[in-house]
Amino acid sequence: MTRQEATVFYRTHSRVVYNTALRILGNEADAAEVMQDTLLKYLSGGVRSGSEAQAAAWLRTTCIRKSIDRLRSNNKYPAFVNADDLMDVPEEESMDLPSIEQVHLAMKSLPEPYSLVLNLVLIEGLSYKQITDITGQKETTLRSIYARGRQKLMKTLTNHE
Repeated sequence: MTRQEATVFYRTHSRVVYNTALRILGNEADAAEVMQDTLLKYLSGGVRSGSEAQAAAWLRTTCIRKSIDRLRSNNKYPAFVNADDLMDVPEEESMDLPSIEQVHLAMKSLPEPYSLVLNLVLIEGLSYKQITDITGQKETTLRSIYARGRQKLMKTLTNHE
């Protein structure tokens, strides 16, 4: 890949990779580092055959994995909770729809395992199977974390109205 091709590739994919990392990490400096590491890993791997869509999928998966690894290495908080610590989730109450800004702020306020799984499922559109492959967590644990996180998100949103 020539320098000009690498520059075009970087400009095309850097913002999406950065935003993915930022949603998971919640820290601009860490997100920028993960973005750089992800793009450099792709570019240093030589010319890859395949479509733009395949390159984008590879970058997204690698970015998510690197972001989760960064969370774990920072030891700020555990990336996942123990399945035994999860409780049954009660039914949700009906409410008016919140604004995008309210949802964004509520997501940022959630504890890490919940915000991470909610981001991966709702925003990144990953299936539980894909998240299981990335994190090594059991699918049932991820489903419990998602349900619990969704409940906490709803509670946060209803408290701010």
